[in-house]
Amino acid sequence: MTHNTPSPRPPSLTLLGAGAMGTALGRAWLAAGRAVTVWNRTPARTAALASEGAAVAATAAEAVAANRLVVACLLDDDSVGEALEDADLTGRDLVNLTTGTPAQGRARAAWATARGARFLDAGIMAVPPMIGTPGSGAYVFYSGSRPLFEEHRDTLAAPAGTRYVGEDPGFAALYDVALLSAMSGLFAGITHAFALIGGEDVAPEDLAPLLASWLTAMTTAVHETAERLSSGDYTTGVVSHLAMQAAGNGTLLRTAGEQGVSAELLLPYMDLMARRVAAGHGDEDGAGLVGLLRLPRTAASRERGAGRA
Repeated sequence: MTHNTPSPRPPSLTLLGAGAMGTALGRAWLAAGRAVTVWNRTPARTAALASEGAAVAATAAEAVAANRLVVACLLDDDSVGEALEDADLTGRDLVNLTTGTPAQGRARAAWATARGARFLDAGIMAVPPMIGTPGSGAYVFYSGSRPLFEEHRDTLAAPAGTRYVGEDPGFAALYDVALLSAMSGLFAGITHAFALIGGEDVAPEDLAPLLASWLTAMTTAVHETAERLSSGDYTTGVVSHLAMQAAGNGTLLRTAGEQGVSAELLLPYMDLMARRVAAGHGDEDGAGLVGLLRLPRTAASRERGAGRA
């Protein structure tokens, strides 16, 4: 007598949001053998995932009811609250891949917990074409419930690498925005560099490899700054101190003027350097500038940072 053993059901999840990133995530989960239920405020946007095997829910509440693991990838934090307003989150595991701030992550964690859900906030370090692409370097920061993360680690790792950064649900957004902020400064410098050669007989393609290799070499400053901030020693072994750099800024500004290029992307950082030197710290490297950016925190901002607002 032959007994047919039923095939195990594939791991399943609900995906809220079928924009460019949500669709890329959904495709990666489907390709990895996960059963996906998808919902989007504009139903037509779910068509691509439906054609690849996803089930489409008519409402967000219906989508949430379909699976214990619920992933939100929506426009903003307000969209998450609106989408889940009528959903029963009791016993659900909510993973929020919607871009937000640390305070929003903490507040959303408290909101989800009060509704009976476990919660992870996340920060995606990738653009949609990188999702589900082996070797692309894509990964996602996660913070919040560690048991949730460990239970669903394999599913979460299907679209991109995973990096758990702590129980504090605000940390994923904090890491995400810290990296993106550094990228913005990098892009500002690249923009200024290409502006300088505009109008000259210098091809951008000739400058590009030199610029890329120089910036790569300068990334050693990231680790040096971290070590100095941890030790509090901003002067030992400094090769190019602030006073020297500040003096050299004059050449950068004069060159910009000669080339007809605005220095507006450089001036804020140069002003910080000048302030630190004027305060008697010209023998330091740039690590001391970090403290100049720290603003006093009010009691209200501390409460918002803890997710209690």
